[in-house]
Amino acid sequence: MDDTTQTEGPIVLVRPEQEPMYPVVFEVLEKAFGRPDEAQLVEKLRQTENFDPRLSLVALRDGVVVGHVLFYPVTVEMPDGTATHAMGLGPVGVLPAHQNIGIGEALIWQGLEICRKEKEYRVIVVGHPTYYPRFGFKRASTFGLKCAYDVPDDAFMACELKSGAWDGITGVAKYHPFFDGV
Repeated sequence: MDDTTQTEGPIVLVRPEQEPMYPVVFEVLEKAFGRPDEAQLVEKLRQTENFDPRLSLVALRDGVVVGHVLFYPVTVEMPDGTATHAMGLGPVGVLPAHQNIGIGEALIWQGLEICRKEKEYRVIVVGHPTYYPRFGFKRASTFGLKCAYDVPDDAFMACELKSGAWDGITGVAKYHPFFDGV
């Protein structure tokens, strides 16, 4: 399976990260967010059994890592006491000098395509309500979903990568405890 893509506009290669890239990805995320929290989160999640390296993607521009996105399993606890999972999108970060030119978008599109190929059809995100709808996200509350964190309703979104993926799934989305406080 070839998990690389190139975007229109700036030449960007999106591919799964490799272990030698970890320190550079840390720096990219730290600079993108202006703090180390998200970078430390990614470092911790890489050590968990649910980490899937195919869903930890980097954007390379002229051979240099300029962006990163992680998709990670999230548990959805349903009212009947059962649970299922979805993929959580994020964090996604791009070096400030490379923002607003489509690199983050390329990372997200490629990650969603890999999720689709892996039959991970339910994806959620906590993010800017005007940015994520372009990828098919809408308020998660329209699917009967709530976030375990206190976030605005319009900032907690979900999408279906296959029609009907959220049918019969309602409840509270709970992230890995490493997400607490980020």
